Amino acid sequence: MMDQTAPATPQSYRTKVTREDWLKAARAALIDHGVDHVRILKLAQKLGVARSSFYWYFRDRDDLLDKLIAFWRGSNTADIVEHAERPAKHIVEAVLNIFECWTDKLRFDPKLDFAMRDWARRDPALQSLVHREDEIRVDAIRALFERHGYSHDEAFIRARIVYFMQIGYYSLSLEETMDQRLQHTTEYIYSFTGVHPDPGDIVRFQTFARSQSRTQR
Repeated sequence: MMDQTAPATPQSYRTKVTREDWLKAARAALIDHGVDHVRILKLAQKLGVARSSFYWYFRDRDDLLDKLIAFWRGSNTADIVEHAERPAKHIVEAVLNIFECWTDKLRFDPKLDFAMRDWARRDPALQSLVHREDEIRVDAIRALFERHGYSHDEAFIRARIVYFMQIGYYSLSLEETMDQRLQHTTEYIYSFTGVHPDPGDIVRFQTFARSQSRTQR
């Protein structure tokens, strides 16, 4: 006969959950409602499990919030840096590599980025971290331009234009379809680089972006 006093395990609850399930639920709460809604009891109710199962994976709520921040840094910032460091034959290909970040939500999640910035407005320490992450992202794009022959100062300004234009795009929540955005790819590339892109490079990128848009619907 089962010992009724034995401690429960996550597998013994009505719904089996993992550490990643808790993190996904926390990210969803942060994105949809803000950090004040990232609460252990609310997440447990959402997942259909006992609150105590949370402590199999996290020390406390602060530990969970730290893991959310780490996830954001390890996905959104790391993704931009990785794309900026990819080998490219020329500056057009290099900037199109960066553009891939803006078309693949499984890599760079704009809603998560916006939620982190909203949270940071009320948390000075997090605000400082967000600023540092912005600097890391801009610096990676600056280095990209420098590798393709731009001076340090010009590379820095072009990197800021590329990056902050996109962050502003997300902040304004502009309502455009992927096709509407893609029809201006050539003009964006010329504005950011000063180089007229080869049509073949534009077509390849647009094909990739549309395929990502279809798979993420």
